[in-house]
Amino acid sequence: MKRIDLNCDMGELPEAIADGTQEALMPSFTSINVACGGHAGDAQTMEATIKQALRWRLAIGAHPGYPDRANFGRLELNHLSLEAVADSVYQQVRALAEIAGRCGTQLTHVKPHGALYNQAVNNRELAQAIADGVIRWRSDVVLVGLAGSPMLDVFRGTGFPVAAEAFADRRYEADGTLRSRKHDDALIRDPVEASRQALTIAQQGSVTARDGTRVAITAQTICIHGDTPGAPQIAAAVAKTLREAGLTLSPLSP
Repeated sequence: MKRIDLNCDMGELPEAIADGTQEALMPSFTSINVACGGHAGDAQTMEATIKQALRWRLAIGAHPGYPDRANFGRLELNHLSLEAVADSVYQQVRALAEIAGRCGTQLTHVKPHGALYNQAVNNRELAQAIADGVIRWRSDVVLVGLAGSPMLDVFRGTGFPVAAEAFADRRYEADGTLRSRKHDDALIRDPVEASRQALTIAQQGSVTARDGTRVAITAQTICIHGDTPGAPQIAAAVAKTLREAGLTLSPLSP
């Protein structure tokens, strides 16, 4: 029976933690990525998110981003040196790991956020800086990156186990990259369409790009963003569709 992980970026919106929206997402997922102080998150949101995830027995990973809270880590910070990127990633991952330890658990994976992720897709030096930051902490966690991208080769070359990631709620370009959020059609908000895309990725190893091109994608994990409008409904529909198709939802592990 084929297995696949469903992951979600969390710990980014304090109001979603307080009003229960975040925890309402958790039954649909098997792994979460927790914002750890770069683009979002602080000690309180990290601890609250970890405790929620433990109640649902989810794998917990770090979600380090550019240290740019004003822009939610979605702008390229080209002025940062590679050493500064590695330092920031290390500090963020270590901060979350320490809180996880106090909660009686440990991290299983690291997934970069936003512009840091998207730039590293085809920038091997930046991908190496991410890996260098993580390896200062540990080398036996899974590094998550875009399916089919050079960033995964860099992560593997540094000695990390990797998980190739695809997206249920994002549209793709013909080269296999994600359509920029600068475009109004970058997000898939319809639960039926998102479910269809996730199922095609999981079963057929492909996705239909915005221009109709069929793009091959082999993924071990599929993401749905927690801040996508209607995310709880999208996530529930995707999880239901995959299970009904006979797939086993299984969390990431080293």
